[in-house]
Amino acid sequence: MTTKTDPAMQDLKPTVWIGKQGCTEATIEEIVAQLKKRNVIKVKWLQNTEVDPETVAEAARAVLVSVRGKTMVLAARGKKEKKEKK
Repeated sequence: MTTKTDPAMQDLKPTVWIGKQGCTEATIEEIVAQLKKRNVIKVKWLQNTEVDPETVAEAARAVLVSVRGKTMVLAARGKKEKKEKK
């Protein structure tokens, strides 16, 4: 996880919102589908919802790029990373 703020990340609009029910299986499936299309996505969640960004990234098999407040940026894993994990 990087602590550096990339201006491109700030311009990125949230495409996945996690609501009152928390991070469900359907939410993870949506994150995976969007990562296939975009490679980098921003996920936001409600203030009263407890979300562990590292757990979400692991469940979606994504790279956790950054977390700021109630927002996280996820990136699709590259082919090299997938091979190393096997």
